[in-house]
Amino acid sequence: MNLKEALQSQILVGDGALGTLLYSYGIDQCFEDLNRTHPTEVLNVHKAYVEAGADVIQTNTYGANYVKLSRYGLEDKVKEINAAAIKIAKQAAKDHNYVVGTIGGIRAISKQAVSLEEIKGSFREQLYCMLFEGVDGILLETFYDFEELSTVVQIARKETKLPIIAQVSMHEPGVLQDGTSLADALTALENMGADVVGINCRLGPYHMTQALEGVPLPKKAVLSAYPNASLPAYQDGRLVYKTDANYFKASARSLYEEGARLIGGCCGTTPEHIAAIAEEVKGKQPIQQKVVHQEPAEVQAPNESGDHKPHLHEIAAERPSVIVELDPPKKLKTDRYMKGAQALRDAGVDSVTLADNSLASPRISNTAIASIIKQQYDINPLVHIACRDRNLIGLQSHLMGLHTLGITEVLAITGDPTKIGDFPGATSVYDLSSFDLIQYIKQLNKGISFSGKSLGMNTNFSVAAAFNPNVRNLNRAVGRLEKKITYGADYFISQPVYSVEQIKEVYEATKHIDAPIYIGIMPLTSSRNAEFLHNEVPGIKLSDDIRQCMENVSHDPALAQAEGIAIAKTLIDTAAELFNGIYLITPFLRYEITVELTNYIKEVTKQRAERTVHHENNTISPASFK
Repeated sequence: MNLKEALQSQILVGDGALGTLLYSYGIDQCFEDLNRTHPTEVLNVHKAYVEAGADVIQTNTYGANYVKLSRYGLEDKVKEINAAAIKIAKQAAKDHNYVVGTIGGIRAISKQAVSLEEIKGSFREQLYCMLFEGVDGILLETFYDFEELSTVVQIARKETKLPIIAQVSMHEPGVLQDGTSLADALTALENMGADVVGINCRLGPYHMTQALEGVPLPKKAVLSAYPNASLPAYQDGRLVYKTDANYFKASARSLYEEGARLIGGCCGTTPEHIAAIAEEVKGKQPIQQKVVHQEPAEVQAPNESGDHKPHLHEIAAERPSVIVELDPPKKLKTDRYMKGAQALRDAGVDSVTLADNSLASPRISNTAIASIIKQQYDINPLVHIACRDRNLIGLQSHLMGLHTLGITEVLAITGDPTKIGDFPGATSVYDLSSFDLIQYIKQLNKGISFSGKSLGMNTNFSVAAAFNPNVRNLNRAVGRLEKKITYGADYFISQPVYSVEQIKEVYEATKHIDAPIYIGIMPLTSSRNAEFLHNEVPGIKLSDDIRQCMENVSHDPALAQAEGIAIAKTLIDTAAELFNGIYLITPFLRYEITVELTNYIKEVTKQRAERTVHHENNTISPASFK
């Protein structure tokens, strides 16, 4: 009887964690390479699970793909490692057990980490190794990214008629990280041709059973469940799982009652856990019908539309708009900062933007400053959010806090690395890239958390993204801009530009894009300031002419500041003709400069509007000649 036939007629027991046992033997290296270097240890693990009662054992190949093996310099050993793993598993199984070739998910939270094309190539290479060596089925496990799992299931279905076991992993019971319900995901996998659909990893038996309560029995496929031993504890630098086999026995009964026909274990499970499962479910007949318990959908509270003001991308789409960056102070005195914020408010800026520890140097929390200027000065703050300083938990908590404070304008950026800042030994987190952060903020706007769970309310963020035109290949930069739009960016804020010609080039390269662009203008204050920006700050380049102009007045600070303002006004003249948005960056908290430039922009745009009206009033329609 082949594996597919067996699953249609009986309950099968899977094995448990391979890594857990190998680690307990004192082996702490690439587990997949042990198939070559320590085959006896791998064989002993398989035998232990066979003796415990496993009907289906999986090969020690979870991470034996090009992408993951390259971390160890083993990317050219894919075929050798997979072939060895399958031979070892077959040796343990003999003719009494089914051997499934295991292929693990590559992506976790970030889609940017590995491209879909790279995943396809890596998957095909590993799959062909398994098909050549003759496994009884293919086990696809620990896939958090449903796009990745869907892609590889469809590839596998085209390449083989062997049973395909497709298992998703969840952060929260019953829902994938993109908000797709577990029931919908498993139905989709069944429709793609998977023979077994189920869940593994991350969750212990309790939450895995809870998740399956909302899943109906598949029409053609069967269900599987491979829970972790428990939720892990962190002790002495290690993740430790509880190992109560009796609890697992009762849990196996619950999973069986929810319709699972293939039940095994994942992280933290041992032969004792598998023996408990086998004792409970072997010999039972598969469940043919079940009652599905569905949680009532949480009601999405409406956005506070009565108090809603236009977002910056909406303003810039309709009229000229000015936003000004006023970085939070590096020291605790805020008097001058607040005076500057009030002066900018009085000048009529549409928003004050607040960087998130720019250049990796600590400042007063931009959220705290944003809350104060919003409440006390009625300023619309635009809060920058860098991926550098917060992990996923911190990022979501931060965004939920901004929503609670009524702050809805955010700029998603990757963030300068810590090496360039005041604490070069600090850790850069980078759980997400700016692309991922944009996408996840838009997921919050649908009321779905980063983990896929409902938030009970939609957020209402307008998401800006950074645009750096100061590169050799402008078309490539525009390509990144277009990609950010696909991830959900509403508008863009550029790095400062210092050339009229460059502003025109940016306009020509981006005029096909509907999303508004705020062109960055940062007035220079001295020749020294100009040279620092040009030579040391990533993403900023000055022309030789501008550097020379600043050098010519380097002997007089007042003249230098006046020259910097004059240069900025020349740039504004062109930018205001071509773009609705201008982004002024305040140098060294000298808000008087950006107030003056804001007033200048207002005057320029007013004169332009008057010229337009005058031109329209004096244009004679061709129809009048008829």
